[in-house]
Amino acid sequence: MINASLKQLAAALAAKKISSTELSSLFLDRIEALNPRFNAFITVDRNRTLAEAKHVDARIAAGESGPLLGVPIAHKDIFCADGWRTTCGSKMLGNFTAPYDATVIAHFKQAGTVSLGKTNMDEFAMGSSNETSFFGAVKNPWDEAAVPGGSSGGSAAAVAARMAPAATGTDTGGSIRQPASLCGISGLKPTYGVCSRYGMIAFASSLDQAGPMAPSAEDCALLMNVMAGFDEKDSTSLEREKEDYTRDLDKPLAGLKIGLPKEFFAEGLSSEVAQSIEAAIAEYKKLGAVTVEVSLPNMGLSVPVYYVLAPAEASSNLSRFDGVRYGHRTSDYKDLLDMYEKTRAEGFGAEVKRRIMIGAYVLSHGYYDAYYLQAQRIRRLIAADFAAAFKQCDVILGPTAPTPAFNFGEKAADPVAMYLSDIYTIAVNLAGLPGMSIPCGFSGNNRPIGVQLIGDLFSEAKLLNIAHQYQLHTDWHTKMPEVLK
Repeated sequence: MINASLKQLAAALAAKKISSTELSSLFLDRIEALNPRFNAFITVDRNRTLAEAKHVDARIAAGESGPLLGVPIAHKDIFCADGWRTTCGSKMLGNFTAPYDATVIAHFKQAGTVSLGKTNMDEFAMGSSNETSFFGAVKNPWDEAAVPGGSSGGSAAAVAARMAPAATGTDTGGSIRQPASLCGISGLKPTYGVCSRYGMIAFASSLDQAGPMAPSAEDCALLMNVMAGFDEKDSTSLEREKEDYTRDLDKPLAGLKIGLPKEFFAEGLSSEVAQSIEAAIAEYKKLGAVTVEVSLPNMGLSVPVYYVLAPAEASSNLSRFDGVRYGHRTSDYKDLLDMYEKTRAEGFGAEVKRRIMIGAYVLSHGYYDAYYLQAQRIRRLIAADFAAAFKQCDVILGPTAPTPAFNFGEKAADPVAMYLSDIYTIAVNLAGLPGMSIPCGFSGNNRPIGVQLIGDLFSEAKLLNIAHQYQLHTDWHTKMPEVLK
């Protein structure tokens, strides 16, 4: 059952070939056996999970049905979940138990899924390698010397190791797509505003977006049917009609125009990744697609723009963590100001402090116009580049990450090198577009490689169709590490 798709698991549950309690126990046993090795989960509560499963079994026995009813999934520890410890991978929230459900979590509860636990992540979603978590780094199931990517590295590793059939993630600058690529799974970052951010602890409010992570595009489509939807509690949520993201999965790709940005295939791209991307392009041509060259002239500015805007928003969002209301509070202080300073010094890790400092600087008097305002202007140019490109093509294709998974410690001492890990993903968030990574090959040392598909606004169903058709004719997404079978 660990290699079954979400559709297969739901069918087995509906036919009563297995109960949700039995299925959840199977994955809990696998988590118990493998998590000490990979550190993909921060919090697992067997009793709570099995109580949820028992409740869902009663719903099934009463005749209720649904596409994901009874299926267990994991949730990134950035989503508040009532009664679950919710840490954001930080000491600052190490003792925080959420008193309510994020809207995404509430949607999954209504759909009858069962929570397997909360997955590890870079602290407050700030990182590209899952090395900044207060709870320790997550290891890549394909190679324990390699990072799983970040910040949704715990979710990616849990799915890759089949500790969970699927998981939720969030993507601020590539944090679903990059770990999906490095761990050999599928991950979708939806259009900004399609999934509610209510109850999703904020890093950069104009960039953060929840999305699904699973072995296949078809699985991601089923998850999107649950996750997406308008939420009046989120002022950035878009009021749109409900979509069926599985509706176009079987459409043929004849005549599909794939845009290949020349900026994606320039210096910095590893030869192994380039070869796998070229092979994916060749496969799409066999399926009837045609390619056109497009240009995203301002893409090279996306990393510096992101590292002005995201830290600026983070410095504002994280100001609430001060030791007064909830979370960590220093035990030794003289007065209120001393308590603030020591609490934040103790509660935040080095990368979070770095971004808070950068954000406070670019928003300060005398620098706001030179940095923050200028970055916002360039952000509009980046979005305009994509709009122009989509007049020539249906979808943009390129690498998800410039290299396969790198080793622990390889980039930790060089923040700029780490930031460049997201060079192909960040522009998508700046423009608010949907993007997806699917597996397309392996490096010489057997580390996964992903290909990225970028669509115009609200084209998630099209992206899922394009990904699904590729996966019908390839088997990269079905592979898992030999040692874990």
